[in-house]
Amino acid sequence: MEASKTGSVRVFDPLLRGLHWILAGSILTLIATSQLAELFEDGPLEDALWQSHIFAGYVMAAALGARLVWGLIGPEAARWRDFWHPAAWGGMLRGRWPAARRGHDAAASLGYLAAYAVMALMVGTGLGLAAIEFQAGPLSGVLGGARGLGDLFEEPHEFGFALMLGFIALHLAALVVHQWRGERVAQSMVTGHQYHDSEGAEHGQP
Repeated sequence: MEASKTGSVRVFDPLLRGLHWILAGSILTLIATSQLAELFEDGPLEDALWQSHIFAGYVMAAALGARLVWGLIGPEAARWRDFWHPAAWGGMLRGRWPAARRGHDAAASLGYLAAYAVMALMVGTGLGLAAIEFQAGPLSGVLGGARGLGDLFEEPHEFGFALMLGFIALHLAALVVHQWRGERVAQSMVTGHQYHDSEGAEHGQP
Protein backbone atom coordinates (compact mmCIF):
# COMPACT_ATOMS: atom_id res chain seq x y z
CA MET A 1 0.00 0.00 0.00
CA GLU A 2 1.41 3.37 -0.99
CA ALA A 3 2.13 5.71 1.92
CA SER A 4 0.24 8.97 1.85
CA LYS A 5 2.24 11.96 0.79
CA THR A 6 2.80 14.71 3.28
CA GLY A 7 3.25 18.42 2.86
CA SER A 8 3.57 21.38 5.15
CA VAL A 9 1.90 24.71 5.53
CA ARG A 10 3.03 27.67 7.62
CA VAL A 11 0.44 28.32 10.31
CA PHE A 12 2.00 29.87 13.44
CA ASP A 13 3.62 33.29 13.18
CA PRO A 14 7.01 34.18 14.77
CA LEU A 15 5.56 36.33 17.57
CA LEU A 16 3.15 33.58 18.63
CA ARG A 17 5.98 31.06 18.68
CA GLY A 18 8.25 33.45 20.58
CA LEU A 19 5.61 34.08 23.25
CA HIS A 20 5.02 30.33 23.52
CA TRP A 21 8.69 29.74 24.35
CA ILE A 22 8.95 32.74 26.68
CA LEU A 23 6.00 31.42 28.66
CA ALA A 24 7.47 27.91 28.69
CA GLY A 25 10.85 29.22 29.84
CA SER A 26 9.31 31.38 32.55
CA ILE A 27 7.25 28.46 33.85
CA LEU A 28 10.31 26.21 34.08
CA THR A 29 12.28 28.98 35.77
CA LEU A 30 9.47 29.58 38.27
CA ILE A 31 9.33 25.88 39.11
CA ALA A 32 13.11 25.56 39.48
CA THR A 33 13.61 28.70 41.57
CA SER A 34 10.73 27.96 43.93
CA GLN A 35 11.91 24.42 44.59
CA LEU A 36 15.55 25.46 45.02
CA ALA A 37 14.55 28.28 47.36
CA GLU A 38 12.67 25.77 49.51
CA LEU A 39 15.66 23.42 49.40
CA PHE A 40 18.09 26.17 50.47
CA GLU A 41 15.71 27.77 52.97
CA ASP A 42 17.57 30.07 55.39
CA GLY A 43 20.72 29.64 53.32
CA PRO A 44 22.77 32.29 51.52
CA LEU A 45 21.09 31.57 48.18
CA GLU A 46 17.49 31.77 49.35
CA ASP A 47 16.97 35.49 48.80
CA ALA A 48 18.63 35.46 45.37
CA LEU A 49 16.48 32.51 44.31
CA TRP A 50 13.27 34.22 45.40
CA GLN A 51 14.29 37.40 43.60
CA SER A 52 14.90 35.33 40.46
CA HIS A 53 11.50 33.73 41.00
CA ILE A 54 9.83 37.15 41.19
CA PHE A 55 11.63 38.32 38.04
CA ALA A 56 10.49 35.21 36.16
CA GLY A 57 6.97 36.02 37.31
CA TYR A 58 7.27 39.49 35.78
CA VAL A 59 8.41 37.90 32.52
CA MET A 60 5.40 35.56 32.58
CA ALA A 61 3.06 38.48 33.28
CA ALA A 62 4.46 40.50 30.35
CA ALA A 63 4.33 37.54 27.95
CA LEU A 64 0.82 36.62 29.05
CA GLY A 65 -0.33 40.21 28.52
CA ALA A 66 1.24 40.26 25.06
CA ARG A 67 -0.38 36.92 24.24
CA LEU A 68 -3.77 38.27 25.30
CA VAL A 69 -3.41 41.25 22.96
CA TRP A 70 -2.02 39.13 20.11
CA GLY A 71 -5.02 36.83 20.47
CA LEU A 72 -7.21 39.82 19.63
CA ILE A 73 -5.23 41.45 16.80
CA GLY A 74 -2.86 38.74 15.51
CA PRO A 75 -3.20 36.45 12.47
CA GLU A 76 -5.91 33.80 12.29
CA ALA A 77 -4.04 30.97 14.03
CA ALA A 78 -3.10 33.29 16.91
CA ARG A 79 -6.67 34.49 17.56
CA TRP A 80 -8.58 33.32 20.61
CA ARG A 81 -11.36 32.09 18.36
CA ASP A 82 -8.91 29.49 17.01
CA PHE A 83 -9.07 27.90 20.49
CA TRP A 84 -12.87 27.90 20.64
CA HIS A 85 -14.43 24.59 19.50
CA PRO A 86 -17.58 23.89 21.56
CA ALA A 87 -19.06 21.54 18.94
CA ALA A 88 -15.90 19.42 18.95
CA TRP A 89 -15.81 19.40 22.74
CA GLY A 90 -19.43 18.27 22.84
CA GLY A 91 -18.57 15.48 20.42
CA MET A 92 -15.73 14.37 22.68
CA LEU A 93 -18.24 13.94 25.53
CA ARG A 94 -20.21 11.64 23.21
CA GLY A 95 -17.10 9.62 22.34
CA ARG A 96 -16.29 11.26 18.99
CA TRP A 97 -12.70 12.48 18.72
CA PRO A 98 -12.39 15.68 16.66
CA ALA A 99 -10.67 15.55 13.29
CA ALA A 100 -7.25 17.16 12.89
CA ARG A 101 -7.36 20.74 11.65
CA ARG A 102 -5.15 23.64 10.66
CA GLY A 103 -4.25 25.75 13.68
CA HIS A 104 -4.74 24.75 17.30
CA ASP A 105 -5.94 21.21 17.83
CA ALA A 106 -9.59 21.21 18.88
CA ALA A 107 -9.10 18.72 21.72
CA ALA A 108 -5.93 20.35 23.06
CA SER A 109 -7.40 23.87 22.87
CA LEU A 110 -9.49 23.25 25.96
CA GLY A 111 -6.32 22.39 27.88
CA TYR A 112 -4.56 25.46 26.56
CA LEU A 113 -7.37 27.77 27.63
CA ALA A 114 -7.25 26.20 31.10
CA ALA A 115 -3.45 26.62 31.19
CA TYR A 116 -3.71 30.32 30.32
CA ALA A 117 -6.29 30.74 33.09
CA VAL A 118 -3.94 29.03 35.56
CA MET A 119 -1.07 31.29 34.44
CA ALA A 120 -3.27 34.33 35.08
CA LEU A 121 -4.06 32.95 38.55
CA MET A 122 -0.35 32.39 39.21
CA VAL A 123 0.53 35.93 38.11
CA GLY A 124 -2.18 37.56 40.20
CA THR A 125 -1.46 35.62 43.37
CA GLY A 126 2.29 35.83 42.77
CA LEU A 127 2.17 39.63 42.61
CA GLY A 128 0.28 39.61 45.90
CA LEU A 129 2.84 37.34 47.55
CA ALA A 130 5.75 39.39 46.21
CA ALA A 131 4.22 42.51 47.78
CA ILE A 132 3.47 40.81 51.11
CA GLU A 133 6.63 38.77 51.54
CA PHE A 134 9.24 40.96 49.82
CA GLN A 135 7.60 44.40 49.54
CA ALA A 136 8.22 44.17 45.80
CA GLY A 137 6.18 44.74 42.68
CA PRO A 138 3.25 46.96 41.69
CA LEU A 139 1.09 45.86 44.65
CA SER A 140 3.71 46.62 47.30
CA GLY A 141 2.18 50.01 48.07
CA VAL A 142 -1.15 48.34 48.87
CA LEU A 143 -0.17 44.96 50.33
CA GLY A 144 3.42 45.49 51.45
CA GLY A 145 3.94 43.89 54.84
CA ALA A 146 0.32 42.73 55.21
CA ARG A 147 1.35 39.23 56.28
CA GLY A 148 -2.11 38.51 57.63
CA LEU A 149 -3.26 38.27 54.01
CA GLY A 150 -0.53 35.81 53.01
CA ASP A 151 -2.75 32.71 53.06
CA LEU A 152 -5.29 34.46 50.85
CA PHE A 153 -2.69 34.46 48.05
CA GLU A 154 -0.48 31.53 48.99
CA GLU A 155 -3.04 28.73 48.90
CA PRO A 156 -4.42 29.47 45.40
CA HIS A 157 -0.84 30.08 44.23
CA GLU A 158 0.18 26.60 45.39
CA PHE A 159 -2.98 25.10 43.88
CA GLY A 160 -2.16 26.74 40.56
CA PHE A 161 1.38 25.38 40.82
CA ALA A 162 0.01 21.83 41.14
CA LEU A 163 -2.33 22.36 38.19
CA MET A 164 0.53 23.66 36.05
CA LEU A 165 2.63 20.59 36.84
CA GLY A 166 -0.29 18.44 35.72
CA PHE A 167 -0.64 20.40 32.48
CA ILE A 168 3.07 20.02 31.72
CA ALA A 169 2.85 16.25 32.24
CA LEU A 170 -0.23 16.03 30.00
CA HIS A 171 1.37 18.21 27.33
CA LEU A 172 4.53 16.10 27.20
CA ALA A 173 2.49 12.88 27.13
CA ALA A 174 0.46 14.22 24.18
CA LEU A 175 3.65 15.07 22.28
CA VAL A 176 4.95 11.55 22.84
CA VAL A 177 1.67 10.02 21.62
CA HIS A 178 1.65 12.19 18.49
CA GLN A 179 5.26 11.27 17.77
CA TRP A 180 4.51 7.59 18.28
CA ARG A 181 1.63 7.89 15.79
CA GLY A 182 3.96 9.47 13.25
CA GLU A 183 2.35 12.91 13.48
CA ARG A 184 4.96 15.66 13.35
CA VAL A 185 3.54 18.22 15.71
CA ALA A 186 6.44 18.84 18.09
CA GLN A 187 8.20 21.09 15.57
CA SER A 188 5.24 23.38 14.85
CA MET A 189 6.18 25.85 17.58
CA VAL A 190 9.75 25.91 16.23
CA THR A 191 9.23 26.23 12.48
CA GLY A 192 5.63 27.41 12.44
CA HIS A 193 4.73 24.65 9.97
CA GLN A 194 2.11 21.95 10.29
CA TYR A 195 2.17 18.78 8.23
CA HIS A 196 -0.81 17.24 6.46
CA ASP A 197 -1.41 14.15 4.35
CA SER A 198 -2.41 14.03 0.71
CA GLU A 199 -6.10 14.03 1.62
CA GLY A 200 -5.73 17.32 3.49
CA ALA A 201 -6.01 16.12 7.08
CA GLU A 202 -3.78 18.41 9.09
CA HIS A 203 -2.09 17.78 12.36
CA GLY A 204 -2.69 20.54 14.90
CA GLN A 205 -0.40 21.66 17.68
CA PRO A 206 -1.09 19.43 20.71
